[in-house]
Amino acid sequence: LAAGGNPQIRLFEINNTSNHNPVLTLESHTGSVTSLGFQRDGRYLYSGSEDGTVKLWDLRSPTYSRSFDSRGPVNSVALHPNQSSIISGDQNGSVKVWDLGTSKCINDLALDVHQSLSNNNNCNENDSASGSTSPSGQRVSIQSVDISEDGRTCIAATNHADVFVWDPTNAQEFKPITKFRAHPIGTYLLKARISPDCRHLVTTSSDRTARLWDTSTWDLSQTLAQHTKWVWDAVFSADSSYLVTASSDNSARLWNLRTGDVVRQYNGHQTAVTCVALNDSST
Repeated sequence: LAAGGNPQIRLFEINNTSNHNPVLTLESHTGSVTSLGFQRDGRYLYSGSEDGTVKLWDLRSPTYSRSFDSRGPVNSVALHPNQSSIISGDQNGSVKVWDLGTSKCINDLALDVHQSLSNNNNCNENDSASGSTSPSGQRVSIQSVDISEDGRTCIAATNHADVFVWDPTNAQEFKPITKFRAHPIGTYLLKARISPDCRHLVTTSSDRTARLWDTSTWDLSQTLAQHTKWVWDAVFSADSSYLVTASSDNSARLWNLRTGDVVRQYNGHQTAVTCVALNDSST
């Protein structure tokens, strides 16, 4: 189990219940770690941080093996299912694709909430670090990025609930598919995640709901609305039939997505539940 802090990443052995101390501490970030994940075989870990970097870690060593400069605080990172690249979203409004073979940025998408998407696939290091802005000077912060298990859909969601969708088949030239507002104006989007079967996108929000979107049409298919405060995070079961949500109402809930019903509620936290992970051994 990996836990990101400010600024360390600590790894714990979950099968050893007698040892509550970290088995490895990674200490090269200089700001809060906002997002992390394991490579499929567990050989390495990737992370994004408010220090403006994306780092790749070989878990046999406490130091990073590669570091990529996003030139803006990173909110979210995702590993391509072919394990060849990392996608990052930052507070300056950029979605970048980092090639793990060449250790270079091969695509830089500047999000504009008012106009169509643009690509800057040369990732010029001399570009301004101020990030992307709209013609009116409005900067957008990327809250969440994800890519589907089949590698055919990539999404980026802003903190103001605008969702951008691309076909990432050509890593250097993402093809825009659509963009839409996932939650009402004046609310914040907190997490966006594509289901393992690639059929749905879930978005969570300060409007106290989690919403399910059909990835074949990008229409709203379901609204889960039993939390009483902000919904910070959500994760699908391996078969995409269930969803676990985490909320500021101090609870997590397990939803049956076929019926839309809560089948279990997890209480006991004394403060907001802001993230959730699921160890689904059913498949």
